[in-house]
Amino acid sequence: MEDKTLAQRLHIDIPLLFGSLILCGIGLVVLYSASGQDLNIVLRQAMRMAIALLLMLAIAQLPPEQIERWSLWIYLFGVGLLILVLVAGHVGKGAQRWLDLGLFRFQPSELMKLAVPMVLAWLFASRRLPPTPGPLFVSCLVIVVPVALIAKQPDLGTALLVAAAGFSVLFISGISWRWISTLTIFMALAAPVLWHFMHDYQRRRVLTFLNPEQDPLGAGYHIIQSTIAIGSGGLYGKGWLNGTQSHLEFLPERSTDFIFAVFSEEFGLMGVLLLISIYMFIIIRGLHIAISAQQTYGKLLASALILTFFVYILVNMGMATGQLPVVGVPLPLISLGGTSVVTLMIAFGILMSVHTHRRMLSE
Repeated sequence: MEDKTLAQRLHIDIPLLFGSLILCGIGLVVLYSASGQDLNIVLRQAMRMAIALLLMLAIAQLPPEQIERWSLWIYLFGVGLLILVLVAGHVGKGAQRWLDLGLFRFQPSELMKLAVPMVLAWLFASRRLPPTPGPLFVSCLVIVVPVALIAKQPDLGTALLVAAAGFSVLFISGISWRWISTLTIFMALAAPVLWHFMHDYQRRRVLTFLNPEQDPLGAGYHIIQSTIAIGSGGLYGKGWLNGTQSHLEFLPERSTDFIFAVFSEEFGLMGVLLLISIYMFIIIRGLHIAISAQQTYGKLLASALILTFFVYILVNMGMATGQLPVVGVPLPLISLGGTSVVTLMIAFGILMSVHTHRRMLSE
């Protein structure tokens, strides 16, 4: 009872904290192998995770009502940062996605994965659901503006995740299937226009997804090497630090986008099933928090955040196994990166806030 009381007092959801810490631990273990046993990279990532953990605990202390009041301003601040990126952003690997703040680089597009569902949940919280055409039109504009700015960087993977986060709120709000069908048809009709504005390398990625063997040493190299690594892991894997595809440097981006292939090669199918089980544990816990939320804002936001987390996993694993085009989406809490880890941990902090404050009110 004392532990439970302490957890309530600190606004910590023990199952969610437990699941996220296990994922962080697995991420550091796999990263040590994927980085060629570079301890400095692992220590820097551990530092990022520690900062993200502190932010998660800090956000959990805020009542959902306070987060709701800040939602619009966070969204407008995020859009302003995206505009600043286009004007004076740092260029890396051919993309202008970062703001260089001296001590560290920050990717504002990650903030929009939180800001878009936050402002949409705020928009619908005080209105009758399902939403009417007016609020639906406004919500579509809220989604399109940051998605267009992120795609301009270009960062198609993050743009798709931000769009998914926004449309998750629309879906959960009870939007009718007629409107869903209309949006689907509109997006299908807009596909040729999107294709026209895509960069050449993005078009090659889509064509390579359809036929990777067409250019095995060029555009298809990533997918082919990734699937070879995953398949060679077999049932139990080759063992930690024994993956040949990664250590012989056949596998590109092995610390970031394709770290799932490194994990699969070294730990095999059984390891993958364990990893998926941990992810499912967090998703089920998140859905439970969303269902039991007392306020409309918390229910919509919690549902959208956990569904976006699911899309993260689906896209990265689908990309690594050749089932989806390569779009540059990290594997949550496993891939190397600071901004994505911080964003995910803040999302978990919001989930904790929704759940622990609800429990205090009910008692």
